Amino acid sequence: MAEASQLTLELEGVTKSFGSVAALTNGTLRVAAGSIHALVGENGAGKSTLVKVVAGVHRRDGGTFRFHGKDVDFHSTAESKSAGIAVIYQEPTLFPDLSVAENIFMGRQPLGRGRRIDRGRMYAESEALFQRLGVRLDPRRPARGLSIADQQVIEIAKAISLDASLLIMDEPTAALSGVEVDRLFAIARSLRDEGRALVFISHRFDEVFALCDTVTVMRDGAHVSTQTIAGTTVDDIVAQMVGREVAELFPKTPAPVGDVVLEVGGLSSAGVFHDVSFQVRAGEIVGLAGLVGAGRSEIARAVFGVDGYDAGSVRVLGREIPSRNPRAAIRAGMAFVPEDRRQQGLVTDGSVARNVAGVIRRGLTRAGILTSGAENRAAGPWAARLEVKTNALDMHASTMSGGNQQKVVIAKWLATEPKLLIIDEPTRGIDVGTKAEVHRLLSDLAGQGLAIVMISSELPEVLGMADRVLVVCEGRITAEIDRAEATPEAVMRAATRTQTHSGEQGDSEKTEVPA
Repeated sequence: MAEASQLTLELEGVTKSFGSVAALTNGTLRVAAGSIHALVGENGAGKSTLVKVVAGVHRRDGGTFRFHGKDVDFHSTAESKSAGIAVIYQEPTLFPDLSVAENIFMGRQPLGRGRRIDRGRMYAESEALFQRLGVRLDPRRPARGLSIADQQVIEIAKAISLDASLLIMDEPTAALSGVEVDRLFAIARSLRDEGRALVFISHRFDEVFALCDTVTVMRDGAHVSTQTIAGTTVDDIVAQMVGREVAELFPKTPAPVGDVVLEVGGLSSAGVFHDVSFQVRAGEIVGLAGLVGAGRSEIARAVFGVDGYDAGSVRVLGREIPSRNPRAAIRAGMAFVPEDRRQQGLVTDGSVARNVAGVIRRGLTRAGILTSGAENRAAGPWAARLEVKTNALDMHASTMSGGNQQKVVIAKWLATEPKLLIIDEPTRGIDVGTKAEVHRLLSDLAGQGLAIVMISSELPEVLGMADRVLVVCEGRITAEIDRAEATPEAVMRAATRTQTHSGEQGDSEKTEVPA
């Protein structure tokens, strides 16, 4: 462990409660200058609350908070930033209609004669920042349309321009391709080598072990351990995170396969996907695999009726479902858990009960009136079945961890008693313990006769849970692989249209399927 004089950040025994809910009971974190420190734990372990205390979003109730050896107590995010702390979130929030340079220097633009903004100097300083980071970005272009990776680089450039000595990266790689992750890691290492302190929050252990020097594990709002990366293993960290051994991450059990539930025939949408045909039977989990951008989510959205299509048909239990009609899809027995749970799956300002009862609300009204009691009675059994960790059904979804939010979205759709469940990225951004719970739930549902279409960018998840794998490449299904024959190599060949004979290759992308 670093000497006290080398520590940039010291949190000791920090506590924070929201009403009767204790979010932190022993928040302890010591981050040394010139190091990359991983912070890991299950969703709900207290990581986000700890970061928000450091960032000035929340004020701690108790404990010690030192920055560069001095006791601090930030009353706002502005105070935290001015002290030299920057937080890089998974999805940065930029002003889309302003230029890259204007986003970096917002509120502190360099001024010239007549106190007018010196744009030439602003562009030059932005270019110097990007050169320092080893990336090529045009400071004059609008921020609108930039990739998540480039938006994160802009936030990092802004932090450097403010001479931040502590950078906290909260799930920064969740939406990045392999090449973009490599670039971000190169930037992180260069910042470490400059003597800055970095905190890296991630559920991806391969990235933690590849990038970080030290790791702190949290569980149930408390510090569990801090150790060097070289002195631990993934199994050790997982056991400390969940407080138990996770014996099986993919608890897939065989289920009897019944009649065809979903039949997609010749589905096409110009420039998006082409001639997509497949079937899903009762009791079967069919995985859609492929590279990011291959068209998997677009196919799912069209099947459910969120998006339209130009040709083809969708049938559930033999009944054709009209295009662009989610209500008809729901009436036919379809359920859809979208990729972006916060924006598309939840009413974040609504309660757990209101979210779970959201789709079946019409059936809960009496004389046109819907009461909170009716919502609670309908939502309670589903919240209990999915083990949603909340003290009350009236808790707002926005205050819950990512894993519990995902359970709420799944509970909402299971409350409709569907025949077919389409679930897009079922475990993105949730911890290893909750992943195992979600996987076990999907296996149990298939065993009860539910037909499931599962879309995932995590290849081990597809191989571990699917009875059949449909591989999508450039909007087409290029392979259908049975579970017994599904290997990473077989999926990747189909995902990149790589041929195994004559040494021929199609236009394979450089991006890897995230693991």
